[in-house]
Amino acid sequence: MASEMDLSSTFIPSLYKPAALLPIARHRKGLLYLVETYPVTIVVGQTGSGKTTQLPQYLEQAGWCADGKSIAVTQPRRVAATTVAARVAEEMRCKLGEEVGYSIRFEDLTSASTRIKFLTDGMLLREALVDPLLSRYSVIMVDEAHERSLSTDILLGILKKIIKRRPELRIVVSSATLQAEDFLRFFAGDEFQNDADSEDLGGSVGRIISLEGRMYPVDILFLESPAEDYVERAVKTVFDIHLQEVEGDVLLFLTGREEIDTAIQLISERAATLHPKAQSILPLPLYAGLTTDQQMYVFEPAPENTRKVIVSTNIAEASVTINGIVYVVDCGFAKLRAYNPTTGIETLTGVPISKAAAVQRAGRAGRTKPGKCFRLYTQQAYEQLPDATIPEIQRSNLAPVVMQLKALGIDNIVRFDFLTPPPSHLVIRAFELLYSLGAVDDHAKLTKPLGMRMAELAVDPMMAKVLLSAQTFGCLSEILTIAAMVSLQGTVWVQHEGDRKSSESCRRKFAVEEGDHLTYLNVYQAFVTKGKKDSKWCRDNLLNYRSLQRAVSIRAQLKRYLERFGIQVDETLSRQSQKDLGKPSEQIQRCLTTGYFAHAAKMQPDGTFKTVTGGLTLYAHPSSLMFNRKADWVIFHEILQTGEKTFIRDVTKIEKGYLLEYAPNYYKVN
Repeated sequence: MASEMDLSSTFIPSLYKPAALLPIARHRKGLLYLVETYPVTIVVGQTGSGKTTQLPQYLEQAGWCADGKSIAVTQPRRVAATTVAARVAEEMRCKLGEEVGYSIRFEDLTSASTRIKFLTDGMLLREALVDPLLSRYSVIMVDEAHERSLSTDILLGILKKIIKRRPELRIVVSSATLQAEDFLRFFAGDEFQNDADSEDLGGSVGRIISLEGRMYPVDILFLESPAEDYVERAVKTVFDIHLQEVEGDVLLFLTGREEIDTAIQLISERAATLHPKAQSILPLPLYAGLTTDQQMYVFEPAPENTRKVIVSTNIAEASVTINGIVYVVDCGFAKLRAYNPTTGIETLTGVPISKAAAVQRAGRAGRTKPGKCFRLYTQQAYEQLPDATIPEIQRSNLAPVVMQLKALGIDNIVRFDFLTPPPSHLVIRAFELLYSLGAVDDHAKLTKPLGMRMAELAVDPMMAKVLLSAQTFGCLSEILTIAAMVSLQGTVWVQHEGDRKSSESCRRKFAVEEGDHLTYLNVYQAFVTKGKKDSKWCRDNLLNYRSLQRAVSIRAQLKRYLERFGIQVDETLSRQSQKDLGKPSEQIQRCLTTGYFAHAAKMQPDGTFKTVTGGLTLYAHPSSLMFNRKADWVIFHEILQTGEKTFIRDVTKIEKGYLLEYAPNYYKVN
C-alpha cells in the first residue's frame, strides 16, 4: 500500500494533453489528403477534438505556408481568436505574434513572420476590402461555422466567389454535425447530387470528414419543476455540487455580464460561510467584455484544495475549451440579438437556447472523465426548445452588412449568394437607415467619400457617421475619445460589492449635466492626465484601469483610420476648447445626433422614455447618468433587455430641433 501512496505523491499530472493523443491525430493523413485534393473540406468535430489547435499546425508542417503564404483561421468570437492563438504559439514554441499571431478589432498581434493567423471572421472581411482575393492566404479555415454569426455567413459567400477566381485556394469549414451537409451543398452548388453515393457527395468540390471527439458519458439531470429565479437556483446548485460531488471544476452558463457579476458575488458571499477546513471555491467570470488578460485566468489550474467555478456566457459553449470541467450547470438561456424593424432598434434579449446548444453545453462536462450536467429547466421545457438557433442574418440590423458588401464591390445585395437569405424587410430597413445617414445615394450606391469611409471604419454605421461629421462640428478630438469609450461596452466603472453609494459619488465627480457621452469625455481626460501612470488613482475613483488603457489604444487606432482618409486630428484645439466650455458640449450633442438620430427617445412625466414612433417604453440603465434625471429628448447608444424591462445605456440629452435638422428624411414634422 505504501508504495502506491508514494506514486501519487511523487507524480503530478501533466497540464496539457500531448497533441499526439488528441482525437484528431489519427486523421492527420486523411485530412491532408482531402485538403490537397478538394477546394473545400468540411470538418465535423466536437469541441475538444483538437481541430482548431492542430489542423493549422498540420497544414503548416505539410508545406501550405511555402512561398510566403499563410493560413488564416477565423473565429466568430474575439476570446477564441486570442486564447487559441496563445495556445498554438505555446505548442509551436514561438512567441505570440511571430509565427503564430492573432488579429481582432483594435488589436493586432502579427508580424511579417506570421504563418498561422487567428482572426475574427469580421477582421478577415475587412482584409478583403484591401485584398479582394485574400491572396496572401493559401488556406482559410472558417471555424465554428455552425454558430452562423453574421460575419461567418458573409465570409462563406465571399469565399465561394473567391474560389472561382482562385482555384488553388483551400477552404476548410469546421462545423457541428447538423449543418455539415448544408455547408457542402452551398459550396458545391449544382454538383451536389442528393441521390449520389455518400462518397460522391460534393462532387469535385469537396468532402465531409468526421473526427470523433473523445467524450466520456455525461449524466443529464433536469429540474422537476421550473426555477423561479435561475441565477439563485444556479448558485444553490453550485454549492450542492461543491458539498456533495467528488472533485472537478464547475462551468455555469448564464446569459450576460450583469447576471455573471451577481452570481459571482453570491458565490463569494456564501463561500465565506463554508467550514474553514473544507475545500474552498473560486468563482471566475468569462464573457466577451473582459480584457484578454482577465480571460486567461479561467485557464489556470485551480490552487490546491480549491474547486474552480467558471461563470460564463455561451462563449464557453463552443468557442473555448477549459480543461478540468466535470460539472456543467446550464440555465437554459442565452442573450441573442433581435432586431425589430418597426422600431429600428436592435436589442440583446435573453431567450431559451436551442436543443443543439443544450447538447453542446452538456458535452463540456465529459472532456476529461465522466461528468454531470445539471439543467435548470424541466424535461418538458427541453422537448419544446427549437432544434437550432436562428442564424443571425435573419434577426439583425443589416445596415453594417449591406455597407460591408457594397464596400466589397457587391452592388446587387439581393443576388449575393447567402447561405440563408435575409428577410427582405430587414434589407429594406438597412437601406433606409444607410440612406438617412448619407452612406448610400438614391441609386443605393455607396456615397463617395462618406459611404466608402464609413465602411472602412471598424465601428458601427451610426458611430462611423458621427466620427466623420466631427470635423465640421469642430469637436473631432472629443468625438474620438467618446467613440473609444463607448466601444468599451460599459466596462468603464468597477462596481464594488454592495457599494452603490460610493460608486454613485465617484461618478458624480466626473458627471456632466448633458449625459453619459460627455461624462466619458471627462473620465478619459482625467485618466490621461492623472491615472495613466497611476493605477491607484483608478482604484480610488472606481475606474477600470485596464479598460481605460484599452480606450487609449482604441482611440489611437481610430485616429490612424481618420488620418488615412487625410483627416487631421488637431489635439491642441481640444485643450483650448476646455477653457471655454460654453460651446463645445452643444457641438458634441449636435454631432452625436447626426449618427444616432434613429436612437432618439422622449422623456415621459414618469421618468421613462418613449421611442419616437412611440411604440417602446425604455428605462435609463442604472449605470446611466440619466437614471433619475430630467431631460426632454435624448439619444442613446444601445439597448439592453433584462427580464421585463428594456434599458438604454450611454444616454445624452439633445434638442428636438437637432433631429429635424440632421435627419430630415428620417423625421417629418407632424
